[in-house]
Amino acid sequence: MSQFRNPLHVDLILLPLFILQFSLPLSAIRKDVSLQQRHYCRTTVQGRFFLTDDNGHVCDAFSVDPLSRCCPGEGDQFSCQGCNLVSQCCSSYEFCVSCCLNPAMTPKELALKVKIAKPVTAGKYGSVFDFCAGRCRHSSESVVHENAYLSEFHHCFSIPSNSSGCQELKCLRAYSMTGPSSTQLEARLAGINIIIGRQGESCDSACKSSGQSCVPNKLALLNQCEVIQKYMSCKGACLSSIGADQPAEVVEDAPRNLNPGACLYTRSQSSLSCDGSHRHTRRLCPCA
Repeated sequence: MSQFRNPLHVDLILLPLFILQFSLPLSAIRKDVSLQQRHYCRTTVQGRFFLTDDNGHVCDAFSVDPLSRCCPGEGDQFSCQGCNLVSQCCSSYEFCVSCCLNPAMTPKELALKVKIAKPVTAGKYGSVFDFCAGRCRHSSESVVHENAYLSEFHHCFSIPSNSSGCQELKCLRAYSMTGPSSTQLEARLAGINIIIGRQGESCDSACKSSGQSCVPNKLALLNQCEVIQKYMSCKGACLSSIGADQPAEVVEDAPRNLNPGACLYTRSQSSLSCDGSHRHTRRLCPCA
């Protein structure tokens, strides 16, 4: 018997080991790549029964994928169930977030300019999901007297008037989805009584005389010529002015330098106030 092994026989034995050695790292690399491509969802956590993921899907907690934390891709994406598309307010927090995530409803470039809070030092939302989750949770526009809701549709996601570079009325005109801005304004004033005060009377006083209170966060909606002219004659045109008594109309017997009969609005939203008054004007007041 020969003492030397056939070289070909040795090569056939070592070949599988050689292939196995190099196939393991390749397999691991493919596995790592697939893991990196997996999308992990962010979700709302407020509701007891439902939640919304950052893809715009709504589902119950038992349907969430345990690994990705995403809702199943079944059903409507960006669902606006129980939402008023004119006022952009919903009866459910989860569907408010879902509807808000629709790019057609919430332009990203505007949402990312909105401050999280009123202070100058407050930061801005980092994503549209952050904006929708935060905006739907608390909205001053849906509250009256600071302790009650105007209606069951109190989860609202509209761009607020204090957002940087975007005043509310301008945004409504540019991004109206359901009709002219006047229709949206009427929806935002639902539950509000528009009262014209007496000469020299503040809105606090005018509303109180009707057994109601002035709603300060609605003054900005009245502070434009198109709205003022619906309730006042504005015989002397509609002029920009400075003062805490706007929106208002100058009484006809006022001094000529005050533009008798003219309607007044202010470009400074921060000066709007329920307690402002002027002895030669009548105010347009939002009461509830």
